[in-house]
Amino acid sequence: MAEILLLMLALVWGTSYGVTKQALLWFPLLGFLTLRFAFTFLLLTPALWSALKNDRRACLQVGLPLGVLLWAIFVCETKGVALTSAANAAFLISLCIVLTPWLEWIFTRRRPDASMLLAALVCCLGTFLLVGGGLGFGAGDAWMLAAAILRALMVCLSQRLLSGSRLSSLAATGLQTGVAASLCALLWWWQGQPLPALPVNPGFWLALAYLVLFCTLFAFFVQNWAARCCSPSRVVVLTGSEPLFGALFASAVLGETLSLQGAIGGGLIFLATLWVSLAGKAGAKPDSRPKPAVAEV
Repeated sequence: MAEILLLMLALVWGTSYGVTKQALLWFPLLGFLTLRFAFTFLLLTPALWSALKNDRRACLQVGLPLGVLLWAIFVCETKGVALTSAANAAFLISLCIVLTPWLEWIFTRRRPDASMLLAALVCCLGTFLLVGGGLGFGAGDAWMLAAAILRALMVCLSQRLLSGSRLSSLAATGLQTGVAASLCALLWWWQGQPLPALPVNPGFWLALAYLVLFCTLFAFFVQNWAARCCSPSRVVVLTGSEPLFGALFASAVLGETLSLQGAIGGGLIFLATLWVSLAGKAGAKPDSRPKPAVAEV
């Protein structure tokens, strides 16, 4: 179930870049991110309210650091997408696949499995082929590289904070988005930008609803939930199929063509994620250790 949900997460994240670009035609970046996180936070208020009554300390220990990281990732990603090509952005953000096993080694003192490292490298090679292979490096690329490092850090930190926590994944997601919305609004206010009128175009609200429900609420709930039962390296390799789904979405919906080189790259990403999934099933062993009680909603 975790593997299926992580692949679904990669699918919706793969479509999010095109949808976000459309929404930003009608509303400024920080304002849009504030709305996106604020609506997600409001939807998760019931789960968060219950968690705050039961264990406020756990909420603060998990929600604050993960919320700050979530905010930083989205600021870096959106800034990078605005300043570099979509091809560069897709390849550079996928570097978190290679970075995560090494950060996991630092966090857990457990050496990454050789097959996991190989799958991570194959995913990156596939992404490189998928986006065309022609890379330069500028300010936007630096922002995307920072986002990749922060993504890898958040996956490892989520596993560390949530694996033994009684905090539900829904409550953790609500805390993350609440902190991120507050920081986006604060940064918007600090920059002194005027508050624009909300768009009346229904396309904007449909894009916002899709990003809130699927690319934020569903996606980060799955990531937080999977952090309890999967290693960080496994999570990022399975979600490493995001560029593949993005390319398929662009081809089917936006009318972009996929070259033979891109098709080969997509095939490598698919094979790497399939290998990780099958290897995990083959190597799984019953765990007789008592597991911590986890309150799920």
